[in-house]
Amino acid sequence: MSRVRAVTGAVWPPVVTFGVLLVLWELVVKVFDLKPYFLTPPTKILGEFTDNFSRIWQSARLSGTNALIGLVMGVILGVAVAFLVRRFRILDELLSPLATMLNAIPIVVLVSIFSLMFALTSSAPRRLTVTLGVFFIVLVNVAKGLTQVNPTHLELMRSYAASDSEIMRKVRIPNAVAYLFTALKVAAPLSVITAFVAEYFGGSQDGLGSRIASNMANSKNATAWAYVLGACLLGLAFYAISILMEYVATPGGARNRRR
Repeated sequence: MSRVRAVTGAVWPPVVTFGVLLVLWELVVKVFDLKPYFLTPPTKILGEFTDNFSRIWQSARLSGTNALIGLVMGVILGVAVAFLVRRFRILDELLSPLATMLNAIPIVVLVSIFSLMFALTSSAPRRLTVTLGVFFIVLVNVAKGLTQVNPTHLELMRSYAASDSEIMRKVRIPNAVAYLFTALKVAAPLSVITAFVAEYFGGSQDGLGSRIASNMANSKNATAWAYVLGACLLGLAFYAISILMEYVATPGGARNRRR
């Protein structure tokens, strides 16, 4: 019962705030008689969302698949490189500047380069772009979790004559799990944003990003906003799944870290 109250207490403030913002949005449009091309009222956006739900769902599935594949690849690659960086200092000196440089490259440039490497309708450029964005976040956080362990724990393990592999398995990896889920909660919605932003620069035109752009170009603002709503819901779904995974993998972990 206490868990239900905790979840309810965490959920209702943003829900109420969002509801108030929607009401204010609707009132501003009505009171000031704003034209649809300037600001579309939420009621009309919701109507377009329900009318075009099947198309929005199809586009969300395409963008979500690209985001999910890139997210999984980025997490696996980031965790693997984090372990290598922790094990070999020379790799840390070589890969850390390279990862920082890649993270600083704009999405537009990455998608353009990858698009030249694959077929015009291929989804690989978007997935690779998502992978690189996720990779950097996971690498930095997991490497930090493997390194910044409690010195007392290390001293205790060494007093038991524990080997480096035992320290890694019993101290460093458990400590890095919390950092991994912190990275995942940032990377999950970011993967969705990267996936549909990358759709503006070529490839299949069936995803959320391309649908938003095409409807805006055709002055169908309400429909474009409906696709934006679909993108928001997709990002929230990815974020919620990352929280659920943390809750299942580390019961009480988030709560303990706040204490």
